[in-house]
Amino acid sequence: MNKILPVYTLKNECSDCYKCVRHCFVKAIKIESGHASVIGDKCITCGACVLNCPSKAKRVRNDIEKVKNILMPKNGVKPDVYVSLAPTFSGVFSNMPKEKLIAILKKLGFKGVSETAIGAQAVSIKTAEMLCDTSCNADGNQNFADNNAVEQKDVKGYEQKLYISSACPAAVDFIRMYHPEFAKNITPIASPALTHAKLLKEKFGENIKVVFIGPCIAKKNEADRNPDLISAALTFDELKYWLNEEYINTEKINYEGEHFVPEDAYEGSLYPIEGGMNDTIKKCLRNYEFDEVKNIKFLTASSLETIDRVLKGFDESTLKNKIFIEALSCAAGCVGGPGISDKKSGLDIMTRIINYTKLRPEIPKEPETVVDMEYSVNPVQDKKYSVEELRKALKKIGKNSVEDELNCGGCGYSSCREMGYALLRNEAEPSQCASYMRQIAHRKADALLRCMPSAMVMVDKDLKVAEANNAFIKMFMPDMYDVYSQNPDMLKGAAIDKIVDFDFIFKTALSDYSDIHKEHYPVNDRLYDITAFTIEKDELVGAIIVDVTRSQVNREKIAQKAHEVITKNISIVQNIACLLGEHMVETELLLSSIAQDYDKDVVEDSNLVENLGENTSNEPEDEQ
Repeated sequence: MNKILPVYTLKNECSDCYKCVRHCFVKAIKIESGHASVIGDKCITCGACVLNCPSKAKRVRNDIEKVKNILMPKNGVKPDVYVSLAPTFSGVFSNMPKEKLIAILKKLGFKGVSETAIGAQAVSIKTAEMLCDTSCNADGNQNFADNNAVEQKDVKGYEQKLYISSACPAAVDFIRMYHPEFAKNITPIASPALTHAKLLKEKFGENIKVVFIGPCIAKKNEADRNPDLISAALTFDELKYWLNEEYINTEKINYEGEHFVPEDAYEGSLYPIEGGMNDTIKKCLRNYEFDEVKNIKFLTASSLETIDRVLKGFDESTLKNKIFIEALSCAAGCVGGPGISDKKSGLDIMTRIINYTKLRPEIPKEPETVVDMEYSVNPVQDKKYSVEELRKALKKIGKNSVEDELNCGGCGYSSCREMGYALLRNEAEPSQCASYMRQIAHRKADALLRCMPSAMVMVDKDLKVAEANNAFIKMFMPDMYDVYSQNPDMLKGAAIDKIVDFDFIFKTALSDYSDIHKEHYPVNDRLYDITAFTIEKDELVGAIIVDVTRSQVNREKIAQKAHEVITKNISIVQNIACLLGEHMVETELLLSSIAQDYDKDVVEDSNLVENLGENTSNEPEDEQ
């Protein structure tokens, strides 16, 4: 985001729609990581991208704070700041008297308000003078009668017959940058806004500041380049935002006695309308003899496309008469400006401007002031690329031959080759090509479908096959596999109920918009796991089908074997238990017998001891 430029992009708001590229006639837009940014060196600030951005990501530089700073007192002294108000105001602010608008602007801090149309009148008078000047020097180079006029290019034998207006800064930049060979044909006087600013400084002092307010974004460039005349430029959009920000009660404001300074404008108020400048110049030509003006022709070229079409390939030497072209970057004139901030119809705005305009019975032959301006060339330098380089660039978007070039304009460029050059300039990305990305998506999808071991089928609302992979054909149409696997598209349009016995699943998914899962669903002698899902509501459903017959049979066999093993083990355990039980009984009996025998021997031994004791006790001691 570069807020130094009059137009910039909020990248977080920018979506990859490429609409700004499509509507930018000079293609001053760079796409990077899916986001669009303005190329300052190529931009002429026409505002087409601002008008056409659907997400409002293209923004106009807000200069309100800059103007507030200009209005702030310096060293305790409040500066004198005047508004140069574009003539479009009479159509945009038609719901209030002009005196009220003046009072509102003064409430914001401005010293006075003046009509830019006064400068337009001076420009028309000077232009008429140039068109009627027939004096030439010895080499045939035309000079202007006015001492302040700028001489034409010093080209021997050159007599200028083509004149292009300098009123629209965007149109002037377009010619300087994209048709530099015609820069010499731009009338060498400043725009009405700059002329008006000089007039105000002559009237109220060189130290005053001038702020332009109008529908034009390109005026910001003009102000940036000529700060000595215009300190800042605001659009009508910015003005309305500022008024809301300040909470000015426009209903209760007192505007009695307010007026434009130094005076009201007249025919210059027609400038915002297509052909308005030509009309004012024609009125100025009434000051000249018929013979001086009879061969002067007037044309209007409003829109960059029209200017480009008029100038491309034109040879000035073929002209027999003088031609003046009123060149405007906006269709229908300034009433179509990008910063007009009004939703009224164009016709309504134009009608109000015409009704507001007052005409003078006589127009002065000399302008009150003039600003000389020479318009130097500033051609956009695009690198030249070889055919081989272009071919490689086109290959990045899948254009391998002329037949592949769709020229659909989806990328924002008028042709695939123009897109190719943008790729070479690093101003575009392959993802801009919708057809190429679609091809990539199809290839990826086809590869996934082809390699999937599971069967996949898509069914439309009429229960016709929309897409199927080879696994589906092999699973449900094995006899036709060799035929259909070579061309799966042959299956498209076939009735699903003629192929599978579970078409009701697709009907349910289409009507309920829910995913359906069937486990071990039996069909004939097979078992299937079926998952159906919605792709597009009421339009398309899909299903993934897995044959689980073999795995289920294997599972049952394993279970049966396990059951057999378990049964056998249980039998063995039981036998062991029985054997152990019998052994324990025998052991117990044996031990009991042994114990009984042992007990019997012990009793007998004890009796023997007792008997022996009795016998020995009856004999004499000496014999013992």
